[in-house]
Amino acid sequence: MMQDLAMHMLEIIMNSIAAGASLIRILFIDSKAKDEIQIELEDNGKGMSEEMVKRVTDPFTTGRTTRKVGLGVSFMKGLTEQCNGVFDVKSQLGVGTTVYVSLQRSHIDLPPLGNLGEMMMAAIQGNADINYQFTYKNDSNEFAFDTIEVRKELGDEVPLNEPQILLWIRDYINEGIQQAKEEQL
Repeated sequence: MMQDLAMHMLEIIMNSIAAGASLIRILFIDSKAKDEIQIELEDNGKGMSEEMVKRVTDPFTTGRTTRKVGLGVSFMKGLTEQCNGVFDVKSQLGVGTTVYVSLQRSHIDLPPLGNLGEMMMAAIQGNADINYQFTYKNDSNEFAFDTIEVRKELGDEVPLNEPQILLWIRDYINEGIQQAKEEQL
């Protein structure tokens, strides 16, 4: 198993990247009131056939050519089952894929949220041309990050995978999430 939810999600993000997505939306909802963490990742990649959607949680089903196993989706499904959650994948060829996960927030086996800023930094670092929309919500606050908006501010001269920009992205996301959490208290 992976040590935190951010690492689990990074694996799913990498699947979206491999599927040729140009837009990846990531939503984290951390609700104390509902005792639930919801995660939704939506992409506009090449999508999957109905048959592939049925097999996607099998670790020996992968679209990768570099190895014969794909563990990201199967690990996430296993985690949801372990933490009294729900796992669902919807996909349409030529349109994209949505992965939905809900987990019991108070479950003893639930890993920590992890460093979501680092997760986004890692995704952007190797794939700076993709547009990412990241939203974190809790019971009373919301924080959103959108690479389209960042590109507008930076202009065409500065790529998102410039080291100083990546560090700023990481810190900006982590500070935004922290502020949303503090305001909830």
